[in-house]
Amino acid sequence: MQLGTRWTSGDEPPKSVPAALRSGIEAVDATIPDDQLGQPRPRWTLTWLEGKPIAELDTGIIVSLDENGEAVARNDPEDGFG
Repeated sequence: MQLGTRWTSGDEPPKSVPAALRSGIEAVDATIPDDQLGQPRPRWTLTWLEGKPIAELDTGIIVSLDENGEAVARNDPEDGFG
């Protein structure tokens, strides 16, 4: 696995985030409510597994590409929320 980069949800993803993942990331970010108490938003981590990009949110949500190259979001089964 190759480590990519990190950024805060709701912020513009770094240029290193592939365009194909951006729609999935933006869709997930749109579901995260603003915290009225001022808590920080979760952060994304971009990694590469077997040459394929994967974006994982601190909450355990993962955005990856399906076999057609479309962004799909899912919960990490090991995070205890799935």
